[in-house]
Amino acid sequence: MASRDSAHIEITPEVLLKAYSCGIFPMAENADDPALYWIEPELRGIIPLDGFHVPARLARTVRAERFTVVCDRDFEAVIDGCAEPAPGRSRTWINGRIRTLYRRLFDIGHCHTVEVYDRDALVGGLYGVSLGRTFFGESMFHRVRDASKIALVHLVARLRVGGFKLLDTQFVTQHLKTFGATEVQRRQYHKLLADALVGEADFAVFPLETPLPGAIAVAHAAARTK
Repeated sequence: MASRDSAHIEITPEVLLKAYSCGIFPMAENADDPALYWIEPELRGIIPLDGFHVPARLARTVRAERFTVVCDRDFEAVIDGCAEPAPGRSRTWINGRIRTLYRRLFDIGHCHTVEVYDRDALVGGLYGVSLGRTFFGESMFHRVRDASKIALVHLVARLRVGGFKLLDTQFVTQHLKTFGATEVQRRQYHKLLADALVGEADFAVFPLETPLPGAIAVAHAAARTK
């Protein structure tokens, strides 16, 4: 389900957070179209935090610490990366309004990034929205192999330790299925969301700009709830 929003109607960060709390998120048709569409899929993608799967090869890569992983250092660079053309994606849905809205959410502490660096070069990452004990994943990118996957492992470790209950991926791709992503019906999603919006979680449970050792990230991300 989608509804079109006029390009002339201002959407504030408060309105955006209210939409997320109702299970709705915005997207644009393309970067050149100023209009936004409010999306509420019938089937919603989630990654159960107690069932996150880290493939063995990826776990070795994360533990090797070839890359440095930090959070919330450079929002603009991350959204630039997410807006870049990529194989199979010649156009982006991230328009100027999306950039402005999520920058404002970032400024008030409701939007976060996970950033993967090779020395000083940003080679991958992701961003999303934090509300209550829910993290709504928005977009991810990579410029070198495994960089976005490494970001996801670090994200899940942070969410699990920080007390989050729901990781919303919006949609499910084959890529996300390898980590345990699944689809739930809209009614079930709303129940999960209502539960996860109660209480507070701590995205900064690990220091944001201090690299987290890869072995610790894998241990927390791949843990299972008994």
